[in-house]
Amino acid sequence: MNLPNILTLSRIIMIPVFVVIFYLPVDWSYLVSACIFALAGLTDWLDGYLARKLDQSTPFGAFLDPVADKLMVAVALAVLIEEHAAIILTIPASVIIGREIVISALREWMAEIGSRASVAVSYIGKIKTTAQMAAIVGLLAFPPGNVWSNVSIGLLYVAAVLTLWSMMLYLKAAWPDLFPAAESPDAPH
Repeated sequence: MNLPNILTLSRIIMIPVFVVIFYLPVDWSYLVSACIFALAGLTDWLDGYLARKLDQSTPFGAFLDPVADKLMVAVALAVLIEEHAAIILTIPASVIIGREIVISALREWMAEIGSRASVAVSYIGKIKTTAQMAAIVGLLAFPPGNVWSNVSIGLLYVAAVLTLWSMMLYLKAAWPDLFPAAESPDAPH
């Protein structure tokens, strides 16, 4: 167990703390839950940086890091969907969660066939993640109907569009493996 892996595990531990604080019937629950989510986002960047800088990348960390990220984002979006109870938020949140499921399955399948490198994280994916994290922090920090909450919903739509774009890039990269050229009719079976 090294520091990057401990930071990754801390993100998973933060999830139930985040949920409990979000639902506390106190005025500060929005802001504190937003801070917890932002801290989780910071640890996501920090654990990757430290793993590379200290040469402490491990198979466990490579597995757990994306799991921790997806869990934190999915849980945050789920509580926000419930809190806002509005289709305007549910649509981009569902697109983001759905994309994460599709890409996770695609990466797992590509790794199984030895082609994981063809679905590596793209630059668009990094921009998408930044927009998504900023939108979620904004949505958590302010109650529904607040002007900043509405701005954050707009940013979540930007993240959803980038999400679809990056998913298309991943699918395009994986296309030759998903749909290999059919055998010619003359080829022996």
